[in-house]
Amino acid sequence: MASEDVKSTGETAVTRIVGLAEEAKLAREGVKGPSYAVLSICKSLVAGGVAGGISRTAVAPLERMKILLQVQNSHNIKYNGTIQGLKYIWRTEGIRGLFKGNGTNCARIVPNSAVKFFSYEQASSGILWLYRQQTGNENAELTPVLRLGAGACAGIIAMSATYPMDMVRGRITVQTERSPYQYRGMFHALGTVFREEGFRALYKGWLPSVIGVIPYVGLNFAVYESLKDHILKHNVFGLADDSELGVATRLGCGAAAGTIGQTVAYPLDVIRRRMQMVGWKDADAIFTAGGRNRQALEYNGMVDAFCKTVRHEGFGALYKGLIPNSVKVVPSIAIAFVTYEYVKDILGVEVRISD
Repeated sequence: MASEDVKSTGETAVTRIVGLAEEAKLAREGVKGPSYAVLSICKSLVAGGVAGGISRTAVAPLERMKILLQVQNSHNIKYNGTIQGLKYIWRTEGIRGLFKGNGTNCARIVPNSAVKFFSYEQASSGILWLYRQQTGNENAELTPVLRLGAGACAGIIAMSATYPMDMVRGRITVQTERSPYQYRGMFHALGTVFREEGFRALYKGWLPSVIGVIPYVGLNFAVYESLKDHILKHNVFGLADDSELGVATRLGCGAAAGTIGQTVAYPLDVIRRRMQMVGWKDADAIFTAGGRNRQALEYNGMVDAFCKTVRHEGFGALYKGLIPNSVKVVPSIAIAFVTYEYVKDILGVEVRISD
């Protein structure tokens, strides 16, 4: 009986090995097995997550400064600019203050980035298939408009999947040493908001976020991929294929993509942050200097938030924090794209976002 069990186990192992060998053979011949597809998906998600974590940590101080400038009261100004604000944080909170909220931010951005890059690949593949079916041209390629659509789909999916973490990250980030601490971390913040304000509070500011993510993420992918295609097709630097694009060229394409995307979508980001603060009982102590200003924190929706922000603080308030955000976005988006592609090279993922 024992010998039969050993024989059975041996046959199972041999069958599995033969199966893996056959799958590897099919992969080399261009036919991908199910295990290969799952592994490729996992590698793609890992590459996107690593790209998001590295790029966001590199610019964490500027990210916090941007949010503080976005939500501060115009009648009780504490931060007069990016440099002054960073110096003030360093002086009052130390180096840890510059990275406050980054752990929560990375906990959000890693899955967000993973889902975003993977969703873009899937969306662009599906859109390209439909485009070829519509035109009857099997050799058709994605146009900038189609890339914009694929990027918009990816941004909406990623934003919706991780929005509660972004919401509480915004609140944690604006807390200072002198403010009454309500949140001790991401999970404590999620639980507290859910318990005190309800489930819907976790999605405050979702609508302007989704509307803003359409041009932001859409333009990021569309501009980045289109610039790369233009450089290769017109042989700008004498390059033969995508693999010859250097780090500096990729960073330049990413920087241009990030700058254009964030400039178009920035006012919606400001409104999103302000709407996220509604219902937080400690917001008074952090942002207001009296009853009149407290009223400016009460919004009945996205349009109301826009109107009150412009009425109380002027049109320029929609671009508060734009300078640190611009300085942040250029390296952040560039690093994310470059890291994503190089990590995929290291992991051996064959499919690229250009494909």
